[in-house]
Amino acid sequence: MSALSGLRVLDFSRLLPGPYCTWLLADQGAEVIRVEHPRELAKQAKVFGWDRLDDAGRVRQRAQDMLARGKKSVCLDLGDADAQEALRRLATTVDVVVEDYRPGVLEGLGLGYQALTRANPALVYTSLTLCGQTGPLRDKPGHDPVALALSGVLSRTGEDPDVPGLPGFAAADIATGAHAAFATLAAVMQARSTGQGQQVDVSMTDCSLVLLANLISRYPDPDKVPPRGTRRADLGLWQCADGAWLVTTDMEPRYWRAFCDAMGRPEFAELQMDPSRRDMIRTELAAIFATRTRSEWLAYLEAAGTQFAPVNSLAEALKEPHLLERGMVIALDAPDGPITQAGPPVRLGAFPPPEPAVMPGTHTAEVLQTLGLSHTEITKLTTGSAPTTGRQTSAIT
Repeated sequence: MSALSGLRVLDFSRLLPGPYCTWLLADQGAEVIRVEHPRELAKQAKVFGWDRLDDAGRVRQRAQDMLARGKKSVCLDLGDADAQEALRRLATTVDVVVEDYRPGVLEGLGLGYQALTRANPALVYTSLTLCGQTGPLRDKPGHDPVALALSGVLSRTGEDPDVPGLPGFAAADIATGAHAAFATLAAVMQARSTGQGQQVDVSMTDCSLVLLANLISRYPDPDKVPPRGTRRADLGLWQCADGAWLVTTDMEPRYWRAFCDAMGRPEFAELQMDPSRRDMIRTELAAIFATRTRSEWLAYLEAAGTQFAPVNSLAEALKEPHLLERGMVIALDAPDGPITQAGPPVRLGAFPPPEPAVMPGTHTAEVLQTLGLSHTEITKLTTGSAPTTGRQTSAIT
């Protein structure tokens, strides 16, 4: 049995943080029933150009959707009263609900925490929003960069000391999804002990703030945090003779000494913490790194026993032997050939090969039948909800 076998999750989430949370749960064996809205799927298809794909292309695109894998898909119109009633009945059979609508939206549809817990008091109801269920910014709309900006993280990104830069990946979204999975399982444990569930309030802005945990803990006066772009001499990004980049992180004194010896500059070892010599050291090191190709430097630094790594592109990372051996890069059988995806970042025991994502609505009839709905009732609910393509985006609305 997988670690989360027996855990049943009803997933209303549409955007990256929520589906990342339920992806983590599904990969550990939870049964995740994903509710997808046909109008939202059609909107996403138009935005990303998937409406121009043929049937085979839509199936292939869906299979490629890593965060939808291993989940059942129910396609229903949340604005339909009969669909709402069916979903309320379905909520009585699950342990967890995950949703990422702005506060009050699902309450207005009779699918909020209070409505669903009347018949299922042990339900854990995890809500992911930009700024949380309380506070003056409770109803604020926004995407990942807004959470990073409010939490101070955006002020720390980029190398230019005068201008902040976007990180280039969904930092707030992924951090929020991971924290939500942790919080959900903690609440499930408490519910199983007490018989009482709760609403789990997960804010993207809250989860972003702790990305600065090292600075918060080291600098009692936040005004004295070193400005962005001020780098130590003992770590850095270095461009090699072939234009490729590598990174070094020899901050511990013994590693720094070994690095200085390897670079032919043993005199730098005693200057590690001297800010006045930092620019001189970095200028000389940059000139030295520019004399050899990256592959030459990787072999040389490996022999020297220092701390380093190539700055891999995504394509290179997906071919990294270490990640392949650890099962972090996997190949799944899919229509028109195998697809490459990331494996689960945490594995508990044997990890069964996951199944690629299915088309939206694949399990609608199967799930509704378990509620005792008739064929006629199911047909009525699914009319106009034909499967289409879908995907997570990086936002909370």
